[in-house]
Amino acid sequence: MGLQIRQALILYFITIFSLFSRYNSLKIKDIPPSYNNNNYFEEVGYDPQPYPSYFSTIQYGKQLKGLMRPVTEVLGLQRLSMDIITSTSAKIVNVDDFGATGDGTDDTKAFEKAWDEACLSKGAVVLEVPQGKSYLLKPIRFSGPCKSNLTIRIYGTIEASDDRSDYKEDGRHWLVFDRVNNLLVEGGGNINGNGKIWWQNSCKINKHLPCKDAPTALTFSNSKNLVVQNLNIKDAQQMHVSFDKCTNVQASGLTVTAPERSPNTDGIHITHTQNIQISNSFIGTGDDCISIVSGSQNVQAMDITCGPGHGISIGSLGSKNSKAYVSGVIVDGAKLSGTANGVRIKTWQGGSGSASNIIFQNIEMYNVSNPIIIDQNYCDQDKPCKEQSSAVEVKNVVYKNIKGTSASEVAIKFDCSKSHPCQGIVLQNVNLQEQGDKTAKAICNNVRWIEDETVFPQCP
Repeated sequence: MGLQIRQALILYFITIFSLFSRYNSLKIKDIPPSYNNNNYFEEVGYDPQPYPSYFSTIQYGKQLKGLMRPVTEVLGLQRLSMDIITSTSAKIVNVDDFGATGDGTDDTKAFEKAWDEACLSKGAVVLEVPQGKSYLLKPIRFSGPCKSNLTIRIYGTIEASDDRSDYKEDGRHWLVFDRVNNLLVEGGGNINGNGKIWWQNSCKINKHLPCKDAPTALTFSNSKNLVVQNLNIKDAQQMHVSFDKCTNVQASGLTVTAPERSPNTDGIHITHTQNIQISNSFIGTGDDCISIVSGSQNVQAMDITCGPGHGISIGSLGSKNSKAYVSGVIVDGAKLSGTANGVRIKTWQGGSGSASNIIFQNIEMYNVSNPIIIDQNYCDQDKPCKEQSSAVEVKNVVYKNIKGTSASEVAIKFDCSKSHPCQGIVLQNVNLQEQGDKTAKAICNNVRWIEDETVFPQCP
């Protein structure tokens, strides 16, 4: 019965999310005259026909907000219902009952046994990690599919082994949940990646060392209908949290932290994942607060506090001449402070595909370098990148209600491809000043844009 209720709620969630993802299909008849003038579009080199919905979105923000509100309400309903299902008649599986001690010795085997019991049990099951203890784990994979409606409540601390030899079999992952559907992870506890030893051996810290991958602290892969909430994840070996090939995800109330100089420690990484909402989270690391890469669609980030770090990024996309696609991204409500970038889209030369239908809105920035940036010439390597004609297209991007201060003279930078210029770039109500009451400027190369008088600095 619990499973049927959950599946019904999930179907409801998918329906509402589908409505949300079609925000750019709204058809508004009364487009403002200034935007309905084809001569105006021709003057700025912009074709209005492929992208009419973005002007409708700007003019009719209330309707977009109306679409977003039901999504939040349904997600909240789903979360509450999952709590009720798992708390009334759930079977409790405590890791201590399977030999975990939480005294600094290796508890990996005990966690594996507890997982097997929880996953293979039928009905509602809660796997508990008790408060007041720190459980040391080597790399571990929690694999499904499971027979149960599973909740994991982390009250205590899970800490990673810092012996790099423990990661010989899989040097890319520490904690992995794979093929586990209808999963709720919560509890307010801590996940500590113990990443210092990995950072010290990174080529980005020590240029004399070879560049090698390091583990992602917490990975969810090949899973559907996930709720991850109220957790503290810190000091990852590399990335902190990754959603890989997942569908229907809600992540909220997360605190993700690592030192500003810790290399490649992205906060939340989204790849090949559809229908995901990240909300009400604080992220401060040594790399992107949120990174959204190829195969991701219908991504919503709300009420995000970011800094230190590299900002909120789409990409990088198209490395090594690859195809990449990202679409349907909304960042709505974010505060960034002291970050190396603000909201960024980054693509390599030589790639193909597209990053499209993207909205950045209601964002505050304080002392942020490169507050608004599209970089189609991204090159993260020591040697200069070869100039290539193909590129990942960037189109249909809205920047709305963005204000604050820039740590760099250039507050808006559109460095787009000569062969595939950025198209359908819209700016409205943007006000960015250089820190110290200086006048910031915009650099706009190979871009077709629309901006109104409420935008500063303006493209020359």
